[in-house]
Amino acid sequence: MKKLILATLFLTAIACQKKEQTEKPAVVKDEHTFSKPELAVAKHLDLDIKVDFDTQTISGKASWTIDNVSKGNEIIFDENTLNITKVTLGDEEKETKFELGAAVEFHGKPLHITIEPNTTKVNIYYSTTKDAVALQWLNPQQTADKKKPFVFSQGESIWSRTWIPCQDSPGIRFTYNAKVTVPKDLMAVMSASVNPQNKNNTGVYTFKQDKAIPSYLMAIAVGDIEFQAIDNRTGVYAEPSLLKKAAWEFAELGKMVGAAEKLYGPYRWGRYDVLVLPPSFPYGGMENPNLTFLTPGVIAGDRSLTSLLAHELGHSWSGNLVTNATWDDIWLNEGFTTYVEHRIGEEIFGKKEAEMQDVLTRKDLDDNITEYGTTNPDTRLKVSLTKRNPDDGISQIPYVKGYNFLKVIEAAVGREKFDPFIKNYFDAHAFQSITTEDFVKYLKENLIKDDKALAEKIKLDDWIYKPGIPSNITAVSSEDFTTIDNIQKNWRTTGVKGLSDKIKSTTEKQHFIDYLPADITIEEMTAIDTEFSFTKNGNFVIKRQWFIQAIRYQYKTAYPAIEQFMIATSRTGSLMSLYKELVKTPEGKVWAKQIFEKAKSGYHATTVQAVGDLLK
Repeated sequence: MKKLILATLFLTAIACQKKEQTEKPAVVKDEHTFSKPELAVAKHLDLDIKVDFDTQTISGKASWTIDNVSKGNEIIFDENTLNITKVTLGDEEKETKFELGAAVEFHGKPLHITIEPNTTKVNIYYSTTKDAVALQWLNPQQTADKKKPFVFSQGESIWSRTWIPCQDSPGIRFTYNAKVTVPKDLMAVMSASVNPQNKNNTGVYTFKQDKAIPSYLMAIAVGDIEFQAIDNRTGVYAEPSLLKKAAWEFAELGKMVGAAEKLYGPYRWGRYDVLVLPPSFPYGGMENPNLTFLTPGVIAGDRSLTSLLAHELGHSWSGNLVTNATWDDIWLNEGFTTYVEHRIGEEIFGKKEAEMQDVLTRKDLDDNITEYGTTNPDTRLKVSLTKRNPDDGISQIPYVKGYNFLKVIEAAVGREKFDPFIKNYFDAHAFQSITTEDFVKYLKENLIKDDKALAEKIKLDDWIYKPGIPSNITAVSSEDFTTIDNIQKNWRTTGVKGLSDKIKSTTEKQHFIDYLPADITIEEMTAIDTEFSFTKNGNFVIKRQWFIQAIRYQYKTAYPAIEQFMIATSRTGSLMSLYKELVKTPEGKVWAKQIFEKAKSGYHATTVQAVGDLLK
């Protein structure tokens, strides 16, 4: 009997083993990488590079520890505009063959490397070229202090392959060590677990990222950078002239991390620092692990724009900890992060501010759906970016529609259920890259279950797989905005004098500007500008919204400031809103082209591409 039982157990084990072998989860197909991770996948990077400002190149060796899953004879990396000089295998550096495949628009070329079945390390010798989209090289005049050069990287979505040969997919995660040699009067920082807090006298800096990250979160910056601590785990990097201003502006950074932890569990990355970049940075912020990259436009002098930090911090859970597996799933990063941002903001700034932000976010959604069209497939949460530049998916739709979808779920089940669900979702998928379908499965198994009434309340398929705005979107309102709406109805009768005492915060001013009457006169624009001084003294957000209206209603007094504003920043989304308004008239289009010619040398490559396409 004992032998029979053992035999049965043995056969059962064999059967289970075979079943496991046949039921391995399918590798997610990412259309935007040439690599085939199901055959051979990169797991760890040892990077040894030199940053040369004279030639504006980064050169060195990328040593990849790999898992040769198939025990085959090839591994494929992504590269775009790199100069690959040599490839070797193992610590013994045995030279091997490599070949570049055909170029694909936006995607670069596949780098085919011959390996052996037992290969565990591939060493790629390379240098970047002037065409590296990810790198922006700035001369001293383009920096805040105008004394020393600067370079920074921007990897999202598929641009890391222009400065490192890598398997450039958000579904492939790796750890890294790096040795970076820079001019001795500059300092290097990276998206690493620990960054230097002072310059050294060698110009050689070492880094380690022991949490597995996708390639788009690999980041570097080199410049005349200094550090100031905020508390024991947060701090600010910036050029010397901006450092004290930035540290004051971001004084509540540690408080924000605490608020996020209270909602969604421990911050798992160690330190959380921010780096203020020169104005040519193309985004408001980029959530590089441990070190958020920020636009200097967020330094308003009154802490009025620090809610941007809540968004980038939120990515430490949604995006960096749990990552979209492909760019078709970007709403998993941005929709969740916008939700987390609003929740952190409510904890820090209060319920009334949260209600106003809800109304603004709804307006963003309505405006974007109107611009795209209600049947446009790009207004779905799960999009298709096949044969397209994945940057096309970085619109406001995944942010604001994703946020409103999660608000629908919150309303359907209540925060007492939804908050633990979100926290458990982050825990269950920590340091993983997942698809929309993975989320749907988790949602059904852990929240909806077999509750048909709840499923009908949520209308999951309508939100994720259909265009437009579903019928069950939650209502939004703000008493503060209602007060401003009443002011808006009456100021033409009562006059604008004294309105700046009633409309004070950035959020309130934005709402007032956004709903100026369609038949407003130049005299009325002048009176409002005299009362609020939007043209001269507004912060970045206020100026952007006011300048849109100034272009729309031909308030020419603001034109010199508009041009200066559009030359001085490279934030793609904000610039596009202004350029889109300009091109609505023939005269505006002529002016837009003139501004672009003056400004484009200071814009990031992705900004140049986006604006250039619009002006064609």
